[in-house]
Amino acid sequence: MKTTRSQAIVLRRTNYGEADRILQLLTPDGRRSVMARGVRKEKSKLAGGIELFAVSDVVIGEGKGELGLLTSARMVQFYHTILQDYDRLQFGYTVVKLVARASETIDEPEWFSLLQEVFAGLDQLTVPLDLVQAWFYLRYASLLGHDLNLTLDVDGNPLSAEKRYRYDAGDQGFVENSAGSVDANHIKLLRLIASKPIQILVQIGGVGELLGECQAVAREHAAIDMR
Repeated sequence: MKTTRSQAIVLRRTNYGEADRILQLLTPDGRRSVMARGVRKEKSKLAGGIELFAVSDVVIGEGKGELGLLTSARMVQFYHTILQDYDRLQFGYTVVKLVARASETIDEPEWFSLLQEVFAGLDQLTVPLDLVQAWFYLRYASLLGHDLNLTLDVDGNPLSAEKRYRYDAGDQGFVENSAGSVDANHIKLLRLIASKPIQILVQIGGVGELLGECQAVAREHAAIDMR
């Protein structure tokens, strides 16, 4: 039987029959649907390799049609600390759900690295949750073709360090507003969040007071694709 070896993240697990499960996996090469036979049995060798919030090495054989057959699964990294914090756990579930849905229509390899980095950020309790959320929302929107414009406002004018703005969901960008909650510091941080890995961002000091508003803007922008 022809087999393929890959790393994988479990997106969804569905019980099938008395002891089997159908798994939706995310790999660096895209999504795969596989049958894990006997995985719900007490002594199954596959069970330990298909946990949520984990990266595993898997071997997939040919099955019926597009449904592969999971022949081996070994956990490489389990982000278990996520389970210890309710808010991080709930956001982790939200991220998996959104990526599972989005990757059904846009099957990009980047989804795997995005999910892996979000898990790593959530797993470190010293990394602010607002930072992880803002980072995810901006990239989620970008992968679906809706980059947040951090150069121009909705009228096509360059964003100015001397002006204040508010995010407008209808126009999907920033509108000049003297009473707006977004200033040059927020724009600068959003640019960094949109371009740097979480592990680099967490080393930047003095941004704690800015993160809440940046997260709110990123979330509102991503909501365009979350509905």
